Amino acid sequence: MQRDMAFAVHGISELSFAGAAVALLIGVDVVSGSIVGSLIAAAIIGLLGARARDRNSIIGVLMPFGLGVGILCLSLYNGRSATRFSLLTGQIVSVQSAQLGWLVVIGIAVLVALLMIWRPLRFDSLDPQSAAARGVPTTAVSLGFMLLLGLIVAVAVHIIGALLVMALLVTPAAAAMRVASGPLSVPLLAATFGFVSAVGGVLLAVAGTLPVSPYITTISFLIYLVCRVIGARRDRTTRAV
Repeated sequence: MQRDMAFAVHGISELSFAGAAVALLIGVDVVSGSIVGSLIAAAIIGLLGARARDRNSIIGVLMPFGLGVGILCLSLYNGRSATRFSLLTGQIVSVQSAQLGWLVVIGIAVLVALLMIWRPLRFDSLDPQSAAARGVPTTAVSLGFMLLLGLIVAVAVHIIGALLVMALLVTPAAAAMRVASGPLSVPLLAATFGFVSAVGGVLLAVAGTLPVSPYITTISFLIYLVCRVIGARRDRTTRAV
C-alpha cells in the first residue's frame, strides 16, 4: 500500500493462476507452477515498471494474458472440476499435506527476508529520491520486494484463489492504515487482520458447505468497514479539538 502496488497484487495473481493451471494440465506440482508464474510476473513488473505509469500498463497487459492462459489450460484439463475451481476461488482443504508444508516454508522465508530488508525498504517506500541519494540500492530493493510479493501471492492463491487474493494482501493493509500510522503498528495490525480473516474463513468453511473465499473476503471487508468508521470518527474528533 505504501508503494502503491495494490494493482500489482492482482496482476501477479493472474500469472500465478496461469502457472498453476499449466502445472495442473501437464501433471506437475501445482504449488511449484504457481510460484514460477508469480516470480515471472514479479520480475517483469519489478524490472520494467519502475515508474507507476509504466507499472500499471505492464500489469494491464499481464492480467488478461495470464487469465487467458489459465482458462485455456483449465478447459483442456480432464481431471476433477473441483480442482480447477479451487485455483480461481480457493479451497484450502484441497491442498495436500506436502503442498501445505511448502506454503508454510514459503511464508516463513518471505517473513524473514522482509525483516532483513525492512529498513531500506521502508526508506525507499517513503522517499525514494532521498533513499537513492543516501546510497540505498533502490532498484535491488524494489526487485527484491516484488519477488517476495510474488512468493506470498502464490501462497495466497491456494487459500483464497486468484480472483480474490487482494482480500488477504490489500484489504487488511488498507484497514490498518485507517486506524494506525506507526511504522510498526500498521504492518502488525495488517498482519493481524489478515490472520483473523484467513483463520475465521477457514473455520467457517469447514463448518459450512461453501468455499473458503466468500468467508475470508466477507470477514476482511467487515474489518475494513469497522476500521473506516473508527478512523472517520477519530478524524472528526481531532478536527473538533
